Amino acid sequence: MKTWIIIGVVMALGLLSFSRKPADRFVVPAGWPKPAYNFKKNPLDPQKVEMGKRLFNETLLSRDNTISCNSCHAQYTAFAHTDHSLSHGIEGKIGPRNSPALMNLAWSNSFMWDGSVTQLDLQAQKPITNPLEMDETMEHVVAKLKATSNYPDLFFRAFGDSLITVDMIMQSLSQFMLTLVSANARYDRVMNGADTFTKREANGYALFKQDCAACHKEPLFTNGQFENNGLAVDESLADGGRVKITHNAGDSLKFKVPTLRNIEVTYPYMHDGRFRNLQMVLFQYSEHVQQSSTLSVHLQKKLMLTEQNKGDIILFLKTLTDEEFLKNKKFEFVNN
Repeated sequence: MKTWIIIGVVMALGLLSFSRKPADRFVVPAGWPKPAYNFKKNPLDPQKVEMGKRLFNETLLSRDNTISCNSCHAQYTAFAHTDHSLSHGIEGKIGPRNSPALMNLAWSNSFMWDGSVTQLDLQAQKPITNPLEMDETMEHVVAKLKATSNYPDLFFRAFGDSLITVDMIMQSLSQFMLTLVSANARYDRVMNGADTFTKREANGYALFKQDCAACHKEPLFTNGQFENNGLAVDESLADGGRVKITHNAGDSLKFKVPTLRNIEVTYPYMHDGRFRNLQMVLFQYSEHVQQSSTLSVHLQKKLMLTEQNKGDIILFLKTLTDEEFLKNKKFEFVNN
């Protein structure tokens, strides 16, 4: 009898151990570089990804329980925020910078416009604790989640422990954000030989490679560096960029080069959201680059672009729109 009981327990434990879905495998698109993120420290797991998605849409992460990460990073705009030039926080507070688009974060070594965060597993704490954004403390977030009727059980399912911690929250958010991979735009299909550019798109691509690709390097369409792109300083914001982090005068007015993937839908543009459309961006680069000691070496020479050239570049940039990414149901959160 004891033998059969032991066998039954072992079988039950075996069934429990296999009841969990297998971990998701992070797939690197063909031709892309190796991700910078260390998956060994936080390997993808379906239930943790789902937890991260839930937390990404959870208003309890803000002090007055009114806004979530999704409030400033909506899927249909490639997880950017097109309603405002500058980020909006609780109680109508306005931040100093535009909310950046979120995609292909596994390939990044730094986050935020000034690179003030160097680990994706810590990135979400920045907006959560920023007094102009979510204005909350991580300790209070943990307390609020613990006090709910569902989160202790949800964390147990994801982590095997109902004890909610800051690390669990951060790892979950990272897991969801790591899944935000955009790699199936028309540009990608052209590169894979499954589609072709129009004549004007092809000309725009040639001009892009000539004048833009040094900073917006394929296939990620960012070099991941910090550049001074010659914007006139907004005196009302007085934002020095990366110099605030490094205290190195050589970093004055430098901001992280954003990806151009899905650029068609991630307006307004620049760190302060000053430009509403791509025509204004190209006019800036061809006519209004401000000279300074830290100006990017790639902008030292004036861009000679005709109106036809600008139009062709914009047509090419629109081939970077990834409709599958913008409409992917797996990124949508349904509360149940």
